Amino acid sequence: EQLMTKDLPALAQSMDKPFVFALAKGRGRYVCKLKLERLVGNGGVAEDLFDADNDAPKPAKFGTVVSQEEAEERRIHLYETMASMLAASSWDGDRDSLSDAPDARDWSTVAAERHTCTVRHCPRFRDCSYYEARARLAEANVIVANHDLVLASLGMKTLPELDNCLVIFDEGHHLPAVALDQFSSAMDMSNLRWLDKLPKILQEVSSALQLHIGEDVATVTSQLKQALTQLARMAMDMVWAQTGQNAQGEGQDGTLRFAHGVLPEALTETVTQIQAQATGLSKALEALGVEVKAIAKEDPAQATQCAQQYAKLGGLVPRLGAIVSTASLLLEHGEQPLAKWLQAESEHGYLTMTAHACPIVPGDLLRQFLWSQVRGAVVTSASLTSCGSFDYFLHEAGLINNPNVQALEVASPFDYARQGVLTVVHTRADPKQADSYTREMVAELMRDLEHVRRGALVLFTSRAQMRVATEALPGHLMDMVLVQGTQSRARLLGSHMARVEAGFPSVIFGMQSFGEGLDLPGPLCETVFITKLPFAPPSEPVDEARAEWLRSVGRDPFNELVIPATGIKLLQWTGRAIRTEDDHAAVICYDKRLVLQSYGRRMLAGLPPYRVEQRKA
Repeated sequence: EQLMTKDLPALAQSMDKPFVFALAKGRGRYVCKLKLERLVGNGGVAEDLFDADNDAPKPAKFGTVVSQEEAEERRIHLYETMASMLAASSWDGDRDSLSDAPDARDWSTVAAERHTCTVRHCPRFRDCSYYEARARLAEANVIVANHDLVLASLGMKTLPELDNCLVIFDEGHHLPAVALDQFSSAMDMSNLRWLDKLPKILQEVSSALQLHIGEDVATVTSQLKQALTQLARMAMDMVWAQTGQNAQGEGQDGTLRFAHGVLPEALTETVTQIQAQATGLSKALEALGVEVKAIAKEDPAQATQCAQQYAKLGGLVPRLGAIVSTASLLLEHGEQPLAKWLQAESEHGYLTMTAHACPIVPGDLLRQFLWSQVRGAVVTSASLTSCGSFDYFLHEAGLINNPNVQALEVASPFDYARQGVLTVVHTRADPKQADSYTREMVAELMRDLEHVRRGALVLFTSRAQMRVATEALPGHLMDMVLVQGTQSRARLLGSHMARVEAGFPSVIFGMQSFGEGLDLPGPLCETVFITKLPFAPPSEPVDEARAEWLRSVGRDPFNELVIPATGIKLLQWTGRAIRTEDDHAAVICYDKRLVLQSYGRRMLAGLPPYRVEQRKA
């Protein structure tokens, strides 16, 4: 957003030779006009709406629950409104340009997805919102895209080939996490009603176009559903056995990670069956899709029908694909283990059981799939260094020991020693003693908030910690505190700015997402309060699996991963304080480990050179 609305227009204006820039988004951000027309024609009802897998009330914005009737009315109104705006050329089909963001379930039904698109054989191809946007990309000298899209598009022809352009990764410290996310896989073993519809849909499509399905789809689908149900039961028993719960117990949420990435023998046979059955169905689905596209190509008169039938098939592809890829990864055993885990989550009385698998070393993935493709790349971020060194990022990004890599740390234009002060508060309680530390820290925070005259930001390491602080607010401070999650981010920041501009004190209570990418210059943020060093919770399955593997090969995950990762977060959090050459701000950290522990001093050495002061609680 900043690049498109501020930075690139300013750059284009200052250059003698003009250039064209455009924003690239995934297909799912654009409406499929053919799907929308079909839905409006059906009164808003989709015959193959797989997302309606259960009849539970659907949560709306801010946790309220709407009835089925209300959801149906909202959906019909949304589709009719979108169709009208498209007809009047007052909307370009981009989800992000709608004045009100649609519900994710409603949008997914009309989104333009690769698996449901016949491309040039679609009767709406010439005025397709997505392909019109793609045409604009073809004319651009500079294309802006997020990291997810770049990695997801490798080899897909969506973006220019990486050996034919210069790639600039801004906020590049996110690349390793995005790589892990892109190459992870998960399958849902609970909501399986879509499998009941699969044979019927394949039969409908083949009958409509007089095609033949070779596979005994009904039998294989029944066997797959049976195997998934069996796996879900075994998974539930395992998760509940670990957490000490039972099927009748409350709070059935839980995660079970398989040590050293080894799938238990009890599950191996069932997962092997699932992989084989899902692979067979996936191939049958793919073969039928190829035939449908061939008919559309050979007989344009049937293009509309073919596009609609192909869209029916396409709704099944991601779900079957997730089962195939997850089962394959669960069965994979290599020299470097994968993170593999089961997860049980309950919401609105419904229990969802999922299986997950994910690589644990992002650098290997980036080296193989990204850096081997690029002609030239620049990676930038204010937090590529941790504890004063590039080593952690270079390892995580798969660039360590690459002879073509050069690292450059550019000096800041800010005079931190003059413009800011970092105060470390020494509490009596050890930060590792969560309850007593939080009580003491919150009491200190309340006293410090009394001195806020304009804007301030308080960053918490957990929702529970933020809740304790919110509940401790005295009456006269309540009106000046805005808490993350009580309203949208944009509205909360708007309220904060309005208060400060009107001369009133305003304090934002936020967590990790407010510790990065938040620009509150001058009086909008004169103090940043850091309630605790931002160590990631040690319960993330991928982090646990990686630490386990490092220990097994004689390495120290705390020094190698935890400290530098926390150092980067701390650098980001303190970076909210001084945003311009004219700012003067204070950072107050209540965690004495920053100056007392050797790892804390490592992190401190990687922070800007603030004037450091200490005080006792």
